[in-house]
Amino acid sequence: MKIVQILPELNSGGVEKGTLEISKYLVSQGHDSWVISAGGRLLDPLRKQGGKHIQMPVHRKHVSSLKQIKLLRELFEREQFDIIHVRSRVPAWLAYLAWKKMDKSKRPKFLATAHGTYSINAYSAIMTKAEQVIAVSEHVKTYLLNNYKIAAKKIQVIHRGVDANQVRKDSKFNQAWLQEWYEQFPQTKDKTLLLLPGRLTRWKGQQDLLHIIAKLKADYPQIHGVIVGEVHPRKQAFKQELQEQIEELGLQGDISFTGHRSDVAKIMQLSDIILSLSKEPEAFGRVSLEGLALAKPVLGYAHGGVAEQLAALYPQGAIEPNNIEEAVIRLSQWLSQGAPAVGASIEPFTLQKMQQMTLEVYENLLDHAE
Repeated sequence: MKIVQILPELNSGGVEKGTLEISKYLVSQGHDSWVISAGGRLLDPLRKQGGKHIQMPVHRKHVSSLKQIKLLRELFEREQFDIIHVRSRVPAWLAYLAWKKMDKSKRPKFLATAHGTYSINAYSAIMTKAEQVIAVSEHVKTYLLNNYKIAAKKIQVIHRGVDANQVRKDSKFNQAWLQEWYEQFPQTKDKTLLLLPGRLTRWKGQQDLLHIIAKLKADYPQIHGVIVGEVHPRKQAFKQELQEQIEELGLQGDISFTGHRSDVAKIMQLSDIILSLSKEPEAFGRVSLEGLALAKPVLGYAHGGVAEQLAALYPQGAIEPNNIEEAVIRLSQWLSQGAPAVGASIEPFTLQKMQQMTLEVYENLLDHAE
């Protein structure tokens, strides 16, 4: 098969990571894997894995992007792809309009992955116009069915997957790494670390973490909160707000901000409890799954994709969304009595399962081609 995946850019994020994971698997199975994007830092890894890349400005939500439709149609006709797989709304619209102009008897099959719960409007509806739609969780599937005119049979749930062995490999650290960590964050030494990974933005739950730490620290002075994630230039005011909240709650010395880190798995391994406190449901929630892959207790607001993971793998970690009091009670139990053990398997949320199921969707689409 000759597959082309289309997304805005190849920088960082779940969409980009999933694109590379599928490309690598396709190449390993003897298929021809292509990606169209505006480029980015993951371009070299894609090519090293055997994927081919075509750089086009398919990322801009601007009328000038319409110029790409004719170029895409010519590309589709020239390369004769078997499957067009779109992963984001702007490139989906461009690819769809190009695809619709092709000879119906010769055009590829058209597939979309809904990576999130998009705003409800005609612009977002493009993700439901594909011949087949992959939803990254049951939560996303339900959202699509409730808000768009789409038949349930058109939607296939394929949970985003994690390579547990790779996460475990990435989590191993040596004495040199540990020494450097403690030099950077000496306040974390000899502490019980509660880790909240996620970029600094209001909906990721950093404010809830501060309140949780404040309520626990009188009885458990050994706890320390670690917030891993970059702050967008436009979110600097929010970081300042968090700093002010830390002072108001008397948490100076009890919270560490690490900024962006490429060694999150190592920080997870060093930590005692992983938290998922997103105020709105996560479409999938990779961080909580990686924590469970490391056999770390995960406490999470039970909504969205995280709820599905916890229900299957660690129901003891599920709490009512946005319920700080319940989080404090559960954490207090874990801190005093020890957290329940985490199972060794993360089935069905494995990378291998995601790759195999995606390939099956491609094959089924071609098997049912007119």
